[in-house]
Amino acid sequence: MRAIVDQDTCTACGLCIDLCPEVFQEQDDGKALAIEGDVPAEFEEVARDAADQCPVEAISIEE
Repeated sequence: MRAIVDQDTCTACGLCIDLCPEVFQEQDDGKALAIEGDVPAEFEEVARDAADQCPVEAISIEE
């Protein structure tokens, strides 16, 4: 699976970064950026949780 952050929607709240820093990283503007490529299997559940908890639904998950 892959995680994708919509940069136009992200409000830089940091929730996903706090929940799953292995997958989501903060950019210079404070917005989140997901790692490139596939999410490691051990972080898939928490990455999905971060996507579900995003207050502006900026994170999408591709299987």
